[in-house]
Amino acid sequence: MKSSTFTILLCVFTLLSCQRVKDKTQETINAGGEAVGKSATEFIEGVSEGIDKTLEAKIKLSPNLKTKGIDTGKFTIANNPQGGKDNLLTLYLIFNQDFSDIVFVKVFDKNGLETGRAKLEVTGKKGDANYFDFTFGKRVEIEYRSVIIVE
Repeated sequence: MKSSTFTILLCVFTLLSCQRVKDKTQETINAGGEAVGKSATEFIEGVSEGIDKTLEAKIKLSPNLKTKGIDTGKFTIANNPQGGKDNLLTLYLIFNQDFSDIVFVKVFDKNGLETGRAKLEVTGKKGDANYFDFTFGKRVEIEYRSVIIVE
């Protein structure tokens, strides 16, 4: 009888110990997985930010527009809803003087080859600023490292 009680207690103790080890192992795995996940996310975000900065297109404003009181701010490049890939330039223009004229935009690829042109009638009063959409043809793609000349 003592032997069977001892055996039962030993089995119960062993089962409880195994469950505790299993729970502790699972906690450790979860904590490790969480740390790896955070590190991977931070790494990927850092790489994508580095790529964005390295491959970003550049806007260059002509001296003529600068003398007419125009400055540029943020710009985005998107797919035109009417067709094409990366062929819609949205450009924030700041008016330091009254302005009303046609603005021309030329796009050059990373090798300096012209890839597209667009024009838009732009009007603004001194102190105003606004976003303007320059639509390029369906075949034009504003690539990474492009230079965009605004004149």
